[in-house]
Amino acid sequence: MSDHAYHHGNLRSVLLAEAERTLRDDGIDRLSLRELARRAGVSSAAPRRHFPDRQALLDALAGVGFDRLAEEIGAATDRAGADYPARLRAAAIAYIRFATRDGALVDLMFAAKTRVGHAVPAEGPARLFATAGELIAEGQRTGALPSGDPDRLRLLLIATLQGVATLITSGRAPAELADPLAADAVALFLREHR
Repeated sequence: MSDHAYHHGNLRSVLLAEAERTLRDDGIDRLSLRELARRAGVSSAAPRRHFPDRQALLDALAGVGFDRLAEEIGAATDRAGADYPARLRAAAIAYIRFATRDGALVDLMFAAKTRVGHAVPAEGPARLFATAGELIAEGQRTGALPSGDPDRLRLLLIATLQGVATLITSGRAPAELADPLAADAVALFLREHR
């Protein structure tokens, strides 16, 4: 049974926390509503009040991931202060740390978001993309980043950071290089504008 005590009214959050733990520890193939119910100490039918099927659970879990990633990036850039390169570096480090800590969740997030008919709550992805878009727009306004299509630049930056995270999670780069590689990636984006 989970170390989360189930109390009336919080079953949804308990199930999502258990699902995230299962995803992280055992992979997506081990996620089932029945097993989550067992871990939460409730009847096998109880999760269906919140998630009619496994896909609904996965979409909700993707939404949680988008929310948390947006929060972590926002908090990191806030802590970095007003210096734009420091803010972009903090955002990159936050992304790579999240993606290396919760790689299966990141995979689920982006797969769910692009799946036709998905039910991922729109607020999480919108907030994440708005946060990233604002950071890119700020860099372009201040001249720290090149002008041009901000969406393409955002995609390029995310692809670069996701590539670094994939190298680390696959063991092709050591984990201790996560922060330095994030800083190096940002430096390349800012190189011509120093």
